[in-house]
Amino acid sequence: MSEGTASVPGTPGEYYGRPTLRLESAHCWIDVLAVGGPRIVGFGFAGGGNVLAETPQAGWEAGHGWYELLGGHRFWFAPETLDCSVPDATGVALAPVPGATGPAVRLSGTVEAPTGLRKTVEVCLDSGSSAVSVRHIVTNEGSAARELSPWPITQLPLGGVATVELAAPPTEPRANPNQLLVLWPYASWTDSRLALGERSLAVTATSGTPFKIGCGSTIGEVSYRREGVIFTKRFDPAVGAPHADMGSNIEIYCDDRTIELESLGPLVRLAPGESVAHDERWELRRVE
Repeated sequence: MSEGTASVPGTPGEYYGRPTLRLESAHCWIDVLAVGGPRIVGFGFAGGGNVLAETPQAGWEAGHGWYELLGGHRFWFAPETLDCSVPDATGVALAPVPGATGPAVRLSGTVEAPTGLRKTVEVCLDSGSSAVSVRHIVTNEGSAARELSPWPITQLPLGGVATVELAAPPTEPRANPNQLLVLWPYASWTDSRLALGERSLAVTATSGTPFKIGCGSTIGEVSYRREGVIFTKRFDPAVGAPHADMGSNIEIYCDDRTIELESLGPLVRLAPGESVAHDERWELRRVE
């Protein structure tokens, strides 16, 4: 199974022919690729199916070779360039996570030759709930400094609704703006999938042309409701810190295959040898 595995507790499996490792608690399970990545390809309630999207045949020529989309969860960096999607089909090492109290694994990718960056993802399951902590670490192992923003992306199946709660009204009158919405050039404000509420935005995940919207969240939370299950990502919104993509820290992308929930950490300048981490907390909840 391994390209560089230590003694990591878990159940070997496969994802469309690719070796995986499954971590399980009494409440949920998560599958990570054991060869390639770091990638998360499955997440669900104990005894239940995968809530993440599966796109095993999707991919594109990324400028550095063929990039496999696969589905599930991947780790990029912003602003987006061809360097974000350097092929990662081989070269991951699995190891325990020091100090973890529940099922956990560290996935360390190889140094990407075009960027000099190494991506690491640490996955830790809660023992008492259907929640998972996902830490994303990018390390500059090249010879030059790089400015970037950690950018985790989670693909989910069509058929649900993604929601972001926006900033609450100020407690006193203010003259300066406190909300930010950003649209990509291929998207339209009149897209029928977009709905703006009093203090929220929603994107209905139906098949269509590509659509993407970003916002500057003060809460650090984005959710997706589908078939009686709510999947939620939470993170530190780092309010006031500089961000890529005109200030966005949450982005939602939808096309004819999947919808993506994306969070972004602040822009940082990494000197050679420096690292930055961005933490997400995932939760599953059943609703009527």
